Amino acid sequence: MQVDIRVPVGLPLPETAEFIATCEAAGFSGVGVHDHQHSGRDVFLTLALAAERTSRLTLYPATSNPVTRHSMVLASLAHSLEEIAPERVRLTVAPGYLAVGNIGRPRATVDAMRRAVVTIRRLLRGESVEFNGVETRLRNLSDRPTPVFMTAAGPRMVELAGEVADGALLLVGLHPKAVQAARRRLEIGAARAGRSLDDFKMIFITPTTLSDDGPAARRFPQQWFRPGQPYLKYPSDSNLVWLRETGINLADDFVPESIGDAQAAEICDAFGLFGTAEECLTRLKRAREESGIQHVFIFPTHTQEGGYDLPRYEVEAFRDTIIPGLGAS
Repeated sequence: MQVDIRVPVGLPLPETAEFIATCEAAGFSGVGVHDHQHSGRDVFLTLALAAERTSRLTLYPATSNPVTRHSMVLASLAHSLEEIAPERVRLTVAPGYLAVGNIGRPRATVDAMRRAVVTIRRLLRGESVEFNGVETRLRNLSDRPTPVFMTAAGPRMVELAGEVADGALLLVGLHPKAVQAARRRLEIGAARAGRSLDDFKMIFITPTTLSDDGPAARRFPQQWFRPGQPYLKYPSDSNLVWLRETGINLADDFVPESIGDAQAAEICDAFGLFGTAEECLTRLKRAREESGIQHVFIFPTHTQEGGYDLPRYEVEAFRDTIIPGLGAS
């Protein structure tokens, strides 16, 4: 099983790049760094510095969007990183959440995402595209076009990923019924485009709370991400859709305090990794066996205020216990 991890730009860029190098030494396969321009630190500069300090990690923004960055700009940035770290880069694109909200813009629609992903892939293949009546292309290309992934949480975005992207980061949980439902959505999208998913890469975003106190870690569903938004509705209400696929039916207007400890533990088991390092290792092994999951993206849980804290504890736990236990390289 391959294991990636989210790293925020919570330190000055050179220090963040050094931290990413410790992720490679810990045995992670990849690192995704958020694209939040309001942090005052740029993800692509961070990834470029990290590329120079690593030799094996796959590096990518987690996640860029076509609202704050034009499709031509995203294609150019992806190719630039490809020149620094050949075959160690992927571009991930999503509708946007905090980044677009911080400039007072709505998320990209399904149609806007379709246009963006198709356009970026065409540019990276050397094809000409048209913007506002002007035909243009990238003047420099890589031997291998950088793969373009979609980060998809809702059913329609999952379908779109199957239709137009090279792969997807899926926020659907680990439960086999939810994973099966997501794969059906990918197949619907692929059928719409008349394409095969044989080479389509699936990475499962895995919310993670690691703690020496397992029961405390499993209180995550009873918490708020920020005032007015339960953590289970971050980044969207779509989390409830996938939980319902597993038989966990929460009302649209639920409040975290209404969830009892037993139901919280059930939600945690379906949704991600919550508990001690040993418990999380056991859950990942079960996800591999029950759901056929081969690649996860560890997303440490946090409130909005704590979103830029570096995952030091998680990196140590995966280095010392979880990655060796999985047999990951």
